Amino acid sequence: MMPTTLLRRGIQIALLAGSLGVSSGAAFSQEINLYTTREPGLIKTLIDAFTQAKGVKVNTIFVKDGLAERVEAEGDKSPADVLMTVDIGNLIDLVDKKLTQPVKSSLLDSAIPANLRGANGEWFTLSMRARVLYAAKDLDLTAFTYEDLADPKWKGKVCIRSGQHPYNTAMIAAYLAHHGAAKTETWLKGLKANLARKAGGGDREVARDILGGICEIGVGNSYYVGLMRSGNGGPDQKKWGEAIKVVLPTFEGGGTQVNVSGAAVARNAPNKAAAISFLEFLVSDAAQKIYAEANYEYPVKAGVAADPLIAALGNLKVDNLNLTEIAKNRKEASLLAEKVGFDN
Repeated sequence: MMPTTLLRRGIQIALLAGSLGVSSGAAFSQEINLYTTREPGLIKTLIDAFTQAKGVKVNTIFVKDGLAERVEAEGDKSPADVLMTVDIGNLIDLVDKKLTQPVKSSLLDSAIPANLRGANGEWFTLSMRARVLYAAKDLDLTAFTYEDLADPKWKGKVCIRSGQHPYNTAMIAAYLAHHGAAKTETWLKGLKANLARKAGGGDREVARDILGGICEIGVGNSYYVGLMRSGNGGPDQKKWGEAIKVVLPTFEGGGTQVNVSGAAVARNAPNKAAAISFLEFLVSDAAQKIYAEANYEYPVKAGVAADPLIAALGNLKVDNLNLTEIAKNRKEASLLAEKVGFDN
């Protein structure tokens, strides 16, 4: 890590801790154990700032795969205090396996919209990524709906990753919640018929293939736009990001579909009060700003600005469906994608 990066991180930590108006060691003296599937580098600045502000040491245990299985295997003796992961499906899996506990916090409730947290405080959204439309720059296109993806006018012009990938399973699950199984199956058949190539690759490859003239439009996550256009992915990806325009699509009568990163207090958390304090810290204005900028995600708290590269995409109107409802449709969404042979 370069010295300038270290200096910038130190300044961020000092400013964040200072903005919270809490002196080190004022609230807690214990430690908490954070089990997370998020790369530690993405949240290190926030963890360091929390420790400086609250005097609580955070022991980070990175669990790339099998978070629920690990906590389940540890049972009542699990040292986990906070469980942090990406994708609403993973959060709901933790709840369904009874690995979380309800939390009452007026601060969390006021910062996070009701459809983006568990009804009883079993899980909380900390940041969002939108499922957006990538389009060739020369297209006269300023508005789009998810329903439009099946319009025959786009036959042979759409690129998308696998229908079984969690990003697309969540989008299909949201479509199910809006329209029901019959209409969703018809939509999936129409979208498949519009594909310019076999469904596959990643979201960034959608932008690459638009640049290459293989397709005119495609679906990808918003944060990849920031990663590409910032140059963090290298010069080739920067070209891909700059070659597309981005439209924030909506469902007819609804808003833009989002997925989330989030966290929950573990069922057997030995340091529950400090764990709640950590989650409350992560939805403070200053923490939300750093949280969002770390991976070009949207802040969950209203009024906190996204990174300029993401803010430039336009005003995000989050779909008002409850994420728990969407998560419940994941299995049916996967089965429908298989039924229509979406990836074949």
